[in-house]
Amino acid sequence: MSNPIRYVTKVDLNKPGDEQPQVHNRWHPDVPFTETIKQGETVKIECLDWTGNQIVNSDDADDIKNVDLSRIHYLSGPFNIEGAKPGDVLVVEIKDVQPLDRQPWGYCGIFHKTNGGGFLDKFYPEAAKAIFDLEGIHATSRHIPNVKFTGLIHPGIMGTAPSAEVLAEWTAREGKLVAAEQHAHDTAVANLPLSVNAHGGSATGDLAEKIATEGARTIPGRPEHGGNCDIKNLSRGSKCYFPIYVDGAKLSVGDLHFSQGDGEISFCGAIEMPGVLTINCKVIPGGMEKLSLKSPMFIPGDVPNQYGPSRYLTFEGFSVDEEGEQKFLCATTAYRQACIRAIEYLRRFGYNDYQIYLFLSTAPVEGHIAGIVDVPNACTTLGIPIDIFEFDIRPEAEPVKIDQGNCAFVKGTDHPVTYDFKDFIK
Repeated sequence: MSNPIRYVTKVDLNKPGDEQPQVHNRWHPDVPFTETIKQGETVKIECLDWTGNQIVNSDDADDIKNVDLSRIHYLSGPFNIEGAKPGDVLVVEIKDVQPLDRQPWGYCGIFHKTNGGGFLDKFYPEAAKAIFDLEGIHATSRHIPNVKFTGLIHPGIMGTAPSAEVLAEWTAREGKLVAAEQHAHDTAVANLPLSVNAHGGSATGDLAEKIATEGARTIPGRPEHGGNCDIKNLSRGSKCYFPIYVDGAKLSVGDLHFSQGDGEISFCGAIEMPGVLTINCKVIPGGMEKLSLKSPMFIPGDVPNQYGPSRYLTFEGFSVDEEGEQKFLCATTAYRQACIRAIEYLRRFGYNDYQIYLFLSTAPVEGHIAGIVDVPNACTTLGIPIDIFEFDIRPEAEPVKIDQGNCAFVKGTDHPVTYDFKDFIK
């Protein structure tokens, strides 16, 4: 009889993340190992939600508005992969990802523009939240009713630790970006090392201080190691290949999502949850040279959502912004415009703008670059599965406007929830 799969991390849902030494919230080569994983061994890893238990199951968004973003993300690990050496490639096979039985709910949020913001914060600057009930493979929400969809459950973050040299490169190039570009932007263009609320796992004393001072923020994904890439198709059955820069690889994982639309547009844009990840690790000796691997790659799993390709209502976006300004092949502008077109359309079924924004962040929408070569306009698409609604959203259907309630806002506030985007034209 085979032995039970070993848990290499357990988390406490009643303690802040920085009180738990088995997790950390900065990338640094000196964060101490938590456990050793043998090559070929299948293990289970529990993960906190990305904020480290800051968000609660409620009908207000005060916690989202006041979330402390200096603490994110809380990652489980780092793990010592037995025998891994710099220059090797780490192969991580995701066997399963599930919510924790002791917390069968997740959440999505829109951060206030002054505290994190999001992809559409020019139009939707206020904090909002939706709670989702997670039952089996399905998600439903009292804050976005009449929608039910299958979760493509995945880790938002997987990555190996940087070497000291790679860490220095991150800090230097992101620092140059801040120096060159920050003056032209209202929100941060990069998040440089921040010692406030840094958590170096079990590190103490001078080592903890060094990690806090030098450690890279976990907010962006980075080419050398992956990190916070938020790829919804990196799900159950996927096999991922990561460059290794330090002995033992120091693999860390976290930021688990029950479901997410391509782009995770509201920033807190997936159904965030604590959960358990089951993985198997192997090492390809000298793999970085053998595979010419400078950035992670992956093979998607074989359990995708079964929404047929002809069952998507797809919106097009182009690189001309809401003020009519022509942008040159800007896919970001084009995708933002595709999102706006979807919001304008889905209003006809009784949802308000904030509900639709949250929906587009969490439902398994398909985002694609359709054209990136025809100057001056990039073209992107945003496809919404028709079958996840309890009513017909096709253009041919006569809409019946339903009272769809509301998402959660900050207590004691009354926000406008539908906009004419022409109001934003100068």
